[in-house]
Amino acid sequence: MHEMSKGANIGLAALSEDVGSVVVGLSWSSDTGEGDADVSVLLVDADGKVRDDSDFYFYNHPAAEDGSVQLLGKVPTENGNEDRISLDLTAIPADIATIVVAASQDRGCFGDLDDLRMTVADRSGETLLGFSIPDATVETAFIFGELYRRNDEWKFRAVGQGYETGLAGLATDFGISVDEDDDEGEEPATPGTEAESGAPGPVPGSPDMTKSTATESGLDGAVSATDTSTVSAPAPVAVSDGLTRPAAVAAPADDTPPTAKRRATRTAKKKVTLPKAPRKSLAENDSWKPARLFPAPSYKSDREREVRATSVLLSVMAEVPEFGRRLTAGFGAPAGRMQTFTEVSLPHGDSPKRPDGVIRTERAGKLWTALVETKTNGNSLKSEQVQNYMDIAARRGYEAVITLSNDVALEGSPLVEVKTDGRRKHKVSLWHLSWAEVAHQAQMLIRHEGVGNAAHAWLLQELLHYLRHENSGCHGFQNMGPSWVPVRNGIDGETLCQGDPRAVEVVESWERLIRQVCLRLGGELGQKALPVQRARRGSDPKSRRAELADRLCEEGKLSADVRVDGTRSVLSITADLRTSKIRTSIDVPPPDGSYPLSVAKRLLRALEEAPADLHVETLLEGRSGPRGTLERLRPEPGDLLPKDSAVITGFRLSLFKGMGGSRGSTESGFIRSVDQAVDHFYGSVAVHLRPFEQLRPR
Repeated sequence: MHEMSKGANIGLAALSEDVGSVVVGLSWSSDTGEGDADVSVLLVDADGKVRDDSDFYFYNHPAAEDGSVQLLGKVPTENGNEDRISLDLTAIPADIATIVVAASQDRGCFGDLDDLRMTVADRSGETLLGFSIPDATVETAFIFGELYRRNDEWKFRAVGQGYETGLAGLATDFGISVDEDDDEGEEPATPGTEAESGAPGPVPGSPDMTKSTATESGLDGAVSATDTSTVSAPAPVAVSDGLTRPAAVAAPADDTPPTAKRRATRTAKKKVTLPKAPRKSLAENDSWKPARLFPAPSYKSDREREVRATSVLLSVMAEVPEFGRRLTAGFGAPAGRMQTFTEVSLPHGDSPKRPDGVIRTERAGKLWTALVETKTNGNSLKSEQVQNYMDIAARRGYEAVITLSNDVALEGSPLVEVKTDGRRKHKVSLWHLSWAEVAHQAQMLIRHEGVGNAAHAWLLQELLHYLRHENSGCHGFQNMGPSWVPVRNGIDGETLCQGDPRAVEVVESWERLIRQVCLRLGGELGQKALPVQRARRGSDPKSRRAELADRLCEEGKLSADVRVDGTRSVLSITADLRTSKIRTSIDVPPPDGSYPLSVAKRLLRALEEAPADLHVETLLEGRSGPRGTLERLRPEPGDLLPKDSAVITGFRLSLFKGMGGSRGSTESGFIRSVDQAVDHFYGSVAVHLRPFEQLRPR
């Protein structure tokens, strides 16, 4: 990997022979796990300006119609989270001279984050270059780097330029007009307003969201990529799940004379999503089952499940471009015409090999090919089998091998061990997908972001139904591993010692489970949900997991924190193996400048529909305060106040759930209990906190 210094530049062709498609990563870390930023991409011409508003990509406009730019979202890493961007350089319009990669914050500044870093990887997954920014202070927006054309070659420049004026200052430099009207005095939504009452309004990814908006949380004025017009500041939109994100701005003001024809608001093409409430069934009774495109009868063997699942998935990927592109963009595939195949026979030694599937994408006369190896029903991948496909791909000039199973991949803990022959000129990348991630991407498209037409939405709905069917074998991570029962027994009998390798295996399984919980939760909410990592960059994954395993042996607890994109509070999950209880909790800071009794009453009023057994604990400076169940506190809110008038720093809301009596390693025991605990807490507690949080100052 080539390490860049600020201001340096280098040609991508000098680092790799295949840079037609690259993946850019922006990352940062924090000791506390707090702090985040939103990435954005600007396409600018030779004059250093955007051509129009569609050249600005951010979380409400995440992808180009031609697939040249696609924001892949955040993924968990060992040291925090990384935001990834897929750039198909062969599809970038000819009049675009520079691709600007930036990030902005709406709370805090970049000086609060550690290890600001940008990387560029080729389509094989190999990191070509890295650029670190060690001197961030009060900046609220940063240009990390630029990819620019020189003599038909793409080059990279390490920029590292910050803006104290946030995204508005950055946008102005690239020809985007910003309304300078001050909105400091704007009050958050209160009961009775449109946002509070749930009146219809555009939400992220909905058909009503305009693509012509360059708004971000943190952009004080609304942004429009026009030369002469300005637009008013966006108002927050309340989403049904309790999350608030900036809405699309109004149409730009027109300074033309009254006799001139007003320019229509430019909007994104209508996207189709399925309604949340299913239509009323016409069946006479519940015994009637609707016909399914992909039926999932009782299969006789795992092989039949694998063949069926592979064919179903690959056929939908080829027919629904948004879905196929979503799954392959992060693997370096170009945005082109896709075809998929199953049971292809490829020569290898004395006997041919038959990978479960093949994906081929064509763009500008070039082919990108990936072999697919599928496992279902909890079966594990075999190193020898994957190694054979890696060798075949290398000899035939294919770009990737994709493995697909119920397991979830972790950094520093590969699912299969393969060897790469360094003497071969052609590089083959090895990627892994979990069935849970496939289901998550399908749900995000048909429930929240939308697809091109109703037929595509129906196909994804049928795929999702098939994946969730009990006979499909595609249920995601379901097995805590062979060490699970011995570790639980060792904790019960107090015979588990620190340094036991079985405890490390349980910690890895716990991390996989939490990542799958994040996929399920994010799919329901339509927002990214990611585990909070509190490790600094450069920390060794093995040593970190060993430390967590020693803590498990000492305390008998597995813990994790999850943050939903767009929210400030962190959801904590703790599994106490000694008491067989799962605790889900969230800490809520109090509004500033309010009387303690008023704060307590407002909190209990916001939790009016929460379960009666919800535990509420008052947090004081350096210690815990009064606590009790919601049932006991509702008549007497004053019982939450400390007797010594200590300063209240927040409230901790907790629900407890039993793990179930099963000690087995399957999903029916511990894993299902964790899923149910998170779903119940978020659906019955977290969604009701928005009115209380809105009372906090902006």
